[in-house]
This record gives sequence, structure tokens and C-alpha cells, in this order.
Amino acid sequence: MTNENAPFDPYESIRYIPARYNNEDSHNSALNLILTLRPEWRESKHNVEFVRFTDGITNTLLKAVNKQPGLSKTEIDNEAILLRAYGKDTEVLIDRKRETSSHCLLARHGLAPALLARFDNGLLYKFLQGTVCSPADLRKPEIWRGVAQRLGQWHATLPIASISTTCPTPTQITPSQNKRASIVAMADLTPGKPIPNVWTTMQKWILGLPTSTTQQLERRNLLQKELEWLVSQLGNTPGVGGTNPFVFAHCDLLSGNVIIEPAPSSASASRRSSASGGSEENEPPATVSFIDYEYATPAPASFDIANHFAEWGGFDCDFTVLPTRHVRRAFLREYLNSFSIHASRAFKESELDELFEQVDRFRGVPGFYWGIWALIQAQISLIDFDYASYAEIRLGEYWAWKREMNGERAGAGEQVPVRERRWAQEE
Repeated sequence: MTNENAPFDPYESIRYIPARYNNEDSHNSALNLILTLRPEWRESKHNVEFVRFTDGITNTLLKAVNKQPGLSKTEIDNEAILLRAYGKDTEVLIDRKRETSSHCLLARHGLAPALLARFDNGLLYKFLQGTVCSPADLRKPEIWRGVAQRLGQWHATLPIASISTTCPTPTQITPSQNKRASIVAMADLTPGKPIPNVWTTMQKWILGLPTSTTQQLERRNLLQKELEWLVSQLGNTPGVGGTNPFVFAHCDLLSGNVIIEPAPSSASASRRSSASGGSEENEPPATVSFIDYEYATPAPASFDIANHFAEWGGFDCDFTVLPTRHVRRAFLREYLNSFSIHASRAFKESELDELFEQVDRFRGVPGFYWGIWALIQAQISLIDFDYASYAEIRLGEYWAWKREMNGERAGAGEQVPVRERRWAQEE
């Protein structure tokens, strides 16, 4: 018997398939999941093929297609299914139930493909037709304008209440309650604010760092102090025009999570023509969508935007191609126009100046965020990627930013690092 007064739980509303994807038996385990979801494909299962995507460095992503004779590629893709299997032990980094709830919310707003089912170590959802961006694509005016517009829509319309609760103040945690270290730490870090959030996520990750050696313990303690300092400096950053300081943030807007949706041939031709000449501001924007919501959480809009800008350099962290001041300002104008439209409010020029300065102040935080993440991945991941080196590069971004902020670099008479020099470049 069900309780009709129980609150709606989007996670429990998604069909559950009691099976697992096994990377050692990829085809058979994936096929079992797909045929459970689509039993009508059993008679033509010899036509089912899997395409492996390798853009991410955390999960396994497969596209399942049923290539029945007589169907066009578009017709086949209309019925295609994406299978995403979680990376080993990534639960220490990601709340999978919250990720599924985020996906459900986005789908209800028409901002994500329909979620079809969950299984023991992953999700099945409808394939979104389009082209996956590369880091170079993010730097094209028609793409970054489309990203800015879509991100403004996200931040203006998606409620954070469905993926967060209000954090108690430290005095509200009584001995009779569950006093796990992470809960107490979050209460100390952001009392009275929605949790989880980008700050408490980093807190959780820091508490998950290995401490088996003196060096590891010292590093964790150092990162903890830096997190507390960051929150003291940036934790009360206001939202756009005094709105909620936290938005529903993607927090992982790298190139592989941006999909360029198909455009009519006339629009494509116009876009190609504009790309060969004309100003960035006049470039017709592409229509894009965002995928993969495992890191989505309440965060300052400035963090989400600064994090996206950092991804222009890709996993190679090419600092020479990050957006200049002129491009960042044009991006933010596009973002604020979209935000204002979807929030049914007036755009104010003063808000552009304010947001530009906020994003500038947040430019070092993504390196801190992903540096901690990579330290954990270096311990748990089975994926062939040098997480340890990546962690040092990303944390290096943070330290370079902090030395620039406090004047230590200039005081030492050292050269401006490449990333900081590019960030300060006007054109």
C-alpha cells in the first residue's frame, strides 16, 4: 500500500533494472541492459551495435543503436539509447541519487534527454542528436554565444530546492543527531546555506583524500585551510542583481558535455558564412544542450562560468587559448541577456560590470576544485589517464592565482604565469 501523502521522489520514479554493466564483458552486459529496456529489439538483436564515446575521463559512455534494414541514420538515431556506467568507486565523489534527481528535473524543463532507466551502476537515457564539441569548438563565436544563452537559461529557471536542503548551523546539530564528520564540516563551512553546494562538495572531497603518509596528511590539512580561506573570501558572493547567490550550476561544462544541436541547412550556411567574416557579436548563435549532470549542484553563477572558461583549454590545459577580457565580457553580456529573458526581468548594464569582476575573482577556484578531484581519482580510477599530473597542473592554477591576488608574485619580481597573462589580455 502506498502513502499518497509521501513527497514525490524523482529517483524512485525512474524504472530500475537489477543488473550491472561489466567493462570486462562490455557487449554482452550492455546488450542485456538494452534488451531489458527494449524487449521489442530481441528479435533483431543481431542488428544492435554499440558506439563507445571517450570524451569523458570518469565514466563509460555507450550509444546503442538498432540498425534495422531500411531505416535512415536519423531514424536510427531517433531510437538510440545512451548507456552511462559509473567509474569505479566514484561514489566518494558523486551522489548518484542526486544526479538522477537533477536529470529528472532538467528533463521536465526540456533541458535534458528523457531518462529511461537506472541500473546498479549507471543510467540509460535517450540519445540527444547533435555534435559533441571539442575544446576548439568552444572558442568559436557561434558556439560560445549558444553556451552563454543556454547557461543563462539554466541559472534563471532551474530551482535548487530539488537538489538541496538547508544546512543547519553548527549549534543545531545535537548529540542525538548523526554527527558524521562530513555533516559537521559542512555546517561549519556554510551555515544556513543550501547543501550540498560547491563549497561543501569540495569539503567532502578533502575529507576523502588519503592520509596514510605524513605528506598526504599535511597536504589535506593545507587544502582544508585553503578551502576555509576561499569561503571566507568568496562564500557570500551575491547573485545577479541581488538574486539568489546560488544557482543550479552544471559545474562540469567541459567541451564533451556541450552538444551542438542539428540546425536547418539554411541556418548552417548562414553560420558558416558569418564564421568567415564579421564580428563576434553579430555571429548567429548555435543551439546547444548540456549533458552529464553528475556534478550539478548549487553554486555561485560566477563559479560555473569561470569553470567553463577554464575548459576552453581542454584536458591539456592550454592556457594560451583561454578567453580574453573582450571575449569574456561579450560572453557575459549574452549570458545576462538570456538570464534576464528567462527570469522575466530587465537587463542592467551595471550587472555586467559586477558579474565580470565576480568571474575574474573566481578564476582560480576551478583549479582548486578539479585539483582535489584529481587527487582522489589518482587513488581510485582504473581509467588510463594521468590524474596525478593533472592534479598538480590544476592546483598550480590555483596557487598562481592566489600569488597574483595577494601580490606575492609581483613582490618576488617573478614573471606573470602564462594563464594569468592570458586572463589579463584585453583582445
